[in-house]
Amino acid sequence: MTVQTMAPAAALPDNAHTDIPGNPTTATSSAVRLREHADASTLRVLSEDDWRFWKRNGYVVVKQVVPRENLERLASLLWEFEEKDPNDPETWYAPPRAEMKMKELTNSGMVELYNHQYEWDNRQHPRVYDAFVDVWGTEKLWVTIDRANLNLPMRPGFEFKGFIHWDYDPETKPQNVQGVLALADQTDENMGGFQCVPELFRTYDTWKLGQPADRDHFKPDVTGFEIVKVPMEAGDLLIFNSSLAHGIRPNRSNGKVRMAQYISMMPAQEENEALRQWRMSSWRDRIPPEGYAFPGDPRGWEQTRYARATLTPLGEKLLGLRSWDD
Repeated sequence: MTVQTMAPAAALPDNAHTDIPGNPTTATSSAVRLREHADASTLRVLSEDDWRFWKRNGYVVVKQVVPRENLERLASLLWEFEEKDPNDPETWYAPPRAEMKMKELTNSGMVELYNHQYEWDNRQHPRVYDAFVDVWGTEKLWVTIDRANLNLPMRPGFEFKGFIHWDYDPETKPQNVQGVLALADQTDENMGGFQCVPELFRTYDTWKLGQPADRDHFKPDVTGFEIVKVPMEAGDLLIFNSSLAHGIRPNRSNGKVRMAQYISMMPAQEENEALRQWRMSSWRDRIPPEGYAFPGDPRGWEQTRYARATLTPLGEKLLGLRSWDD
């Protein structure tokens, strides 16, 4: 098998995420539908109870998907990349390096690091891959090229209200999922982390009938709904349906930092040669995605400080460097 050639780095082709959230390194919706049915004989990582929970609530937590050493070294890297000392809170609250167009993410702790070896080590870990195979029902997947998160405790002058939103208009019935890997324990509901509205996921089609015609299709009115704060332990992977209203909750803890890496997968789009070439350029040249929610790192540290990540045979297929048919 030969590695396919790569075109020079170029702007992200057909970028549908210039003005809306969501990760532009894969499509907004897959032509392959999410898996409808599964049983123990067809599941690699999820249990049957996990599957039933996933179908009813729109999310599932898969326990301990990567080794602890993977978590610890990436967590240490994030502090280094952000030029912050984990043991000195006075170093945590520097002004943002770039303006966030998606204002609700301001002070949410997004870390503009995308193609480091430690991030790819988690993306190409077999148990992470197998979890996404379970929810999609196909082995031929691409992984999103995404960043990480350091959600800091709030203090005067550094506020973050949290939010609930959709990255994709649920009226379009997006065939998509998203995911987040916990790099440290986030079992304390006061320390920030993932929150969602499963009841709205279940009742969306009837709920929308009572909403105004000019409602915001990305920010629902969740009045009367329970907002579920999902606890996670270091090494847990949360996968959620893109039709699930979700967000990051405020960190109201005393000195605890929520740390996470965003990882998702969806069916490979090998016929989209322009996107495949861009994805390979992103990995090769450490180029961040371009989009409404992705301001990038103005220092260019990925290009100047870190080497190109080494991919496993699985990682090469998850990127698009090799075809799933090889």
